Amino acid sequence: MDEKTEELRDIFMEVTDASSVTEPQEDERGAIAPEGSPDERTAEVVAAMDERYEFTTDLDREGLVAIVRGFYEDDGDAELADAVDESRHTVFQARMDLHLFRDDDVEAPFDLDTLRERLEDGTDVAAVAEEFDVAESTVRRYGRVLETWAERRAVGDRFREAFDEIYLDADLEDHTTEATRDGLDEATEGMENNLSF
Repeated sequence: MDEKTEELRDIFMEVTDASSVTEPQEDERGAIAPEGSPDERTAEVVAAMDERYEFTTDLDREGLVAIVRGFYEDDGDAELADAVDESRHTVFQARMDLHLFRDDDVEAPFDLDTLRERLEDGTDVAAVAEEFDVAESTVRRYGRVLETWAERRAVGDRFREAFDEIYLDADLEDHTTEATRDGLDEATEGMENNLSF
């Protein structure tokens, strides 16, 4: 122990009246394999999300679990729509509810920062669509993407990480691509979650 470290230890002991500067350490117990099947564990995460957020679709728990499972099996929205007997639009909304992004979800035909600014300013969707020369449905779609990304940031992406833990091997933990993160982190900086369309 060098002189400086000794001095710091003496100050610590004097200030705290402690007789030791180290905490006793205990060995952690070994990790136990999570209980339940992937579908059961997914249903638990979905239930927690359902408590926190107001889902935008009427899909039941079984349908939402099927979408999560299919997403991790790399099924496209058309395949997921067939699996749950719903439209691709409903599947997209459900994926946003579940914080499940694909790379092309952030490939907007306009600047997402500008869209965020317009929506936060309360600019009418029709006016934004006219400015960007796109359909109103396109503005709503990317507005929903921004809103969902803000939700993900607000919870430290914990729900997506919970799904990753269920479906991905340890080697694939970084399933959420950097392209997605880079594309939205800046655009959603400081964004509120109460955008209205």
